[in-house]
Formats: sequence, structure tokens, C-alpha cells
Amino acid sequence: MTAVLIVATAAPMQPAVLVEALERFRSKGATVTVACFFDGEELGIDPTLAEVRTFVVPAEKWDVRFRKALGRAAANRKIWLHARRSTWLRQQYRRADLLVALDARAVHTVWQMAQRNTRAGAYHGLVPAQKALAANRSEPVGKRLERRVSAAAGIGARGARSAAEQTIRTALNKATGRRVMSNPAGAWLWTRAVAAPSIPDRLRSKLAVRLHDSAVRAGRPAAGGRAASAAVQRISSLATRADVLTKAAKAELALGHQPSGLHDAIRAQLALADDLLPRDTKRAAAAISMAWSLSSNRVLHFDRLTSPMSTDPGAFMAPFRASTAARKLSQPRGRRTPAAPAPTDRPLRLLVTTLINDNFLSEILERYRAMPNVEVRFLDLHEDEVTRPLALSGSTVMEHLLAGDSSYGAKIEEWLRPHLDWADTVFVDWCQAAAVLFTLHDPGSTRIIVRLHSFEAFNFWPHLVDFSRVDDVVFVSDHLRDLATAVLPQLTDGPRLRVIDNAMDLQRYPRSKPADARFNLGMVGFSSVAKDPRWTIEVLRKLRERDERYRLTLIGSNFNDRTSKPAKDYGKLLTQDLAELEPLGAVRRYGQTDDVPAALQEVGVIVSSSVRESFHCGLVEGAASGAVPVVRDWPFFAGKPHGARTLFPADWVAESPAEAAERIFAATATEEQWREIGQAAAEHALKTWDWSVTQSGFDRLLLDD
Repeated sequence: MTAVLIVATAAPMQPAVLVEALERFRSKGATVTVACFFDGEELGIDPTLAEVRTFVVPAEKWDVRFRKALGRAAANRKIWLHARRSTWLRQQYRRADLLVALDARAVHTVWQMAQRNTRAGAYHGLVPAQKALAANRSEPVGKRLERRVSAAAGIGARGARSAAEQTIRTALNKATGRRVMSNPAGAWLWTRAVAAPSIPDRLRSKLAVRLHDSAVRAGRPAAGGRAASAAVQRISSLATRADVLTKAAKAELALGHQPSGLHDAIRAQLALADDLLPRDTKRAAAAISMAWSLSSNRVLHFDRLTSPMSTDPGAFMAPFRASTAARKLSQPRGRRTPAAPAPTDRPLRLLVTTLINDNFLSEILERYRAMPNVEVRFLDLHEDEVTRPLALSGSTVMEHLLAGDSSYGAKIEEWLRPHLDWADTVFVDWCQAAAVLFTLHDPGSTRIIVRLHSFEAFNFWPHLVDFSRVDDVVFVSDHLRDLATAVLPQLTDGPRLRVIDNAMDLQRYPRSKPADARFNLGMVGFSSVAKDPRWTIEVLRKLRERDERYRLTLIGSNFNDRTSKPAKDYGKLLTQDLAELEPLGAVRRYGQTDDVPAALQEVGVIVSSSVRESFHCGLVEGAASGAVPVVRDWPFFAGKPHGARTLFPADWVAESPAEAAERIFAATATEEQWREIGQAAAEHALKTWDWSVTQSGFDRLLLDD
């Protein structure tokens, strides 16, 4: 009786064909076993036709060696790795007369089985197997013996080669590991070796990445950078050069470092984009997208207490300004007609739009919806599930801008043109995807206004906006305008630049405070590194050295340490601070609340300890409540023409925790003095930033122009 083993990696598209073949096998007296790399019950085969079994090794039985082997193996070889670990399947293929691969992915596994059972015939497909069964030819003994010897030799040779490769790999990993690269002599030797001539680019690039990673993990990123740089000098392929430098930069970013070769990686990606631009805009866009991904990584700007963008915007942006492809993204395309003046014979049609975040729009929408001479529509580009993906793909936008035309661009036109045709004025909050999409095509005579908050200045989206189609750009502070124009020089030759304070209803904040609030510091928002709550804790420590009545209330959601390693490291230190101070009653976490005025009623001193803010609504709300304001001289803007010292009264601002503590001691020396200073702060906040005052700026922006 002939034994047939069929190996299948997926259920056949036409199960009836398999059933028919099984019936023919049975009619010729063959016994059939079907080994499946999927749930065999999906086939629904009659047990009288064939035995159906699944041979996948359950994940819980994978040992470390098997996991590593699967990780290295190609897709087809993975199936064989599972097959050879199945005792049942080994028995089946050793006694089989016919080995059949039902599909292409099973061919390698059946071939491996045939090397171990040389008397069996091996076939790809059911029809050849049926023909072989019908022919029933016998092979000469000498030929069969020759085939067995050849197969055994092949198996032995492959095993020896695999063992040798593994030995070499292990030795190389040790020789290029962290311990070796931590030694200056070892790092120097490998830096010379990786730059040696005649090494294939593929091997050189892998070795360079390995050496860099080992050096970074050894705490010597500069040595890793030198090794990667030395290797890149010998690599001719622009794509390979960019890949090596990018992997090196990403490895350092993952560890929370500002990469020593960051600009080298960015320049390499941009050089690749410039080279690809004339012939392959898709790949060119991907290269630019990678360059922007590196430059706007949150480790650089958001999860550390400094940012290279703030330190020297011109130097940080220099690679993009030197790139032909990157410059093309922000190339002004203009508009055929200027924005039309506001209509006089009907209400002004105002479209207010954003993507996801409408936190700063409630007062604006409420005011203009109530005006009879304004018709307001609100559009959140994230609300429609069908069109939402169009607003979330930066690389697709880049591809369209490089190509000049695309099906994606046509979809944006179809989506947003009705809104542009309806509106007289479009107010786009946040200079990100929405601003890009509304300037992707000529807006016609519709006026376009974009408000830029601080987050976007460190992101790539503003660099995709066509500001020649924007009439006004709004900032909430002078220092933010200064940063944005340094990052985006195109702003200085196009739209009108306006500074208008955030819309805030401060009238609900003034409330009587209990006497013991005098010693209670408060922070509104402390969930990110940029808020730097540990600065405020340092102020608290200095206060408590002299008077233990001082305490701190943290209002808002807990610190988010999941964004990156630097955030995690900062979070650990903050947790240690809180573990020490909370049991003493020195710190209390109030938590997230919808009633901030009630929370601030218990706060006598409101602190802004951030390293950067565009305005800091929480600080102003605290001042409006009658708390004494203490503002750190935000480091991102300290020493520049505008910053915390020009936005707020000078006596609100402190340069250091020691100076802040002295201000608090002086302001809270007596209850009478504390209340007097707090009242003065509240009056200043209300007459300067309350919506009843600042709304005139929006009226001039939206109605008078």
C-alpha cells in the first residue's frame, strides 16, 4: 500500500479539488496524510479520505534557540523548522512513498523531507503526484543508493555550514560587543577595520551599525559615531549611506541621547531625496519623511529640558534649506486672486477648522455663533472616518508636493473644495495637517487664517504649508512669533503676522481663598517633561527648609513617562521626589478635574516651572484666581528679545528656584501682604487677558479685515 504525505501551508482556494484528488488516491489503494501549517479543521476533510493533522509547534513550547532560529529564517524555512520539531510528522515523512507540496510555500519543506527519505518521490502539486502514483515506476538499486549518499552528504554539508556560520556570528558579536567598544584601543581598531578597502557595502554597513550600537550601549556614542562615519566614507550607495547613518541616529535616540551624527543622517537622507527626485518622487518623499522624522523626534524637543531647535534654529534647519527636494515642499505656488473683502450684503461665512484639538476654540465659536452678521461652521478633519486617513499621512502629502499632482491631491480637492467655496474666511487652528490641506490647492478668493501654537514650531507640518496662500498667521505671544519666523523664514515674506492672546474666560476664577492657602503652591498641568515639575519641587524644598507649612498641589493628570526613555528617566526621579514628600503631606496630587476654578481656590501661589510655553493658560488662570504668580524664566526663550519677562510683569519672573523661593517668602510673609499681591495679580490678569478684553483682537482679525 502506498503512503502519501501532503504538506499544506494554507487552506486551498478550491477545497473540492483536494477532495477529488484524495478520492483518486483512495481508489488506487493509497493511504493519505495531510499535514497542515494552519488549523486542519478548516479543510473539513472526511476522515475516511485522509488523516488531517496540524504540525505547528505551540508558542509556549518554543525555547530560546528555536525563537532565534525563527527570527532569522525566511518565511518558507520557518515551516520546515516547525516540521522537523514535530515527532509525529517526522514519522510520517520517513515512511511515506510520495511527498507532495500542496502549495509553493511547502516546496522547501517537502524537499527537506525528501533529503531524509530518499526512496520517496517528491512532487509539487496534486496532478504530478497522481501521475507518479499511476506510473508506479521502480528505481534501480544503484541509483537509489547514489541518491541516498548524495542527500546525506548534502545534509551534512549544510549542517556543517550552519554550525560554522553560527560560530562565526557568535565570535563576531563578541569581538564587536559593548566590552570591546568600551575600550579605546578596541574602538580605534574596529574604526580602522570597518573603513578598510574591498569590503562589500552590505557587510560594511551591517558591521558599522553593530559597532555603533555596541559603542552607544557602552556609553561611548562619540566612538560609535566615528566608526559609522568611517564606514560611510567607503560606501558608494547613497541609500546604504543613509540607512547606516539613520540606524545609528535612531539607536541613540532610542537610548534618549541627542545623536552625535544626527545632522549627518539627515543630510544623507536629503541627499538621497535630491538624487531620487527627478525619477522617483515616491522614494524621494520617503527619504525626506525619514529626515523629518529624525529632526522632529520628541527626544530632541519634547522629552528633554533643552532643544537644539531653540538653541539655534538656523543651524538646526540648515540641512533642509540646502536640499532641493526639501525646499520644493514649501515652494510658494501662489493664488490666482487675492482674498475677497468681507461681504456687505449678507453675513460673513466663517469656517473654523482643526484636527482633533479644539481646546482653544470654545470662546471663539460661542462669540461668533451669537453674532447675526456671522454664519459659523465648524469642521474637525478627524471626525469623518472615511476622510480621516487623508489628514494623517505626512509622507503622502510630501509625495504629492514633489510630484505636483496625484490622485491623493484630487481626493483632497474633492473633500475640501465645497468648504472653500462656501466660506469667506477659513480659520485654521494649529499649523499642522489642516493648514497643509487647506493650502494644498488654490483657495480662490477665500481668506485663509492659520494660528500656530508652540508645538508645531518643532514639527514638520508647517514646512508643508504654502504660506503664499495664507493671508494671516496668528501667534499667542511675541516669543512664539520670533521662534516661528526663525524656523520658517517664508513667514516673513507673505502673510500678515499677528499676535493675539488666547481666548480665556477668566471671570469665573476669582474666588475667596482660605487663609491656609497662603502656604500652598500650585501647578496646573505637570504631565510632561516640558512642564518640569521637579523645578517646582526644588522651590518647595527651599521653602520647607525654613517653614514646613509650605506644600504643593499638583492639578491635572499624572506624569506620562511612556513617550521615550528620557521621559521615563525623568519620571523615575519625579516618583522618588513624590515618594519622599507625599507621606509628609508636602505634596498632594489633586488629579484631573473639570472644575479648575474650584481646585485653584485652595492655591495661594501659582507656579509656572516650564522650560517652554507659548503662553501658559494655567498660570494666568491661577493669577486670575488671586494666587501669587511665580514664573520661571522659560529657558527656551530666556535671554532673547521676548519671553516670560516680556509677557508677564517683571516681578512675576524668577531665574532660579532660589530666586523663586525668595519671591514666595516675601509675598507670603503675612496674610495681608499675600492677599494684596494676589489681588493685584488677579486685576492684572483680568484687565489684560480676559476674553472681554482680548476678543477685540479677534474682531479686528475676523471682521474688520
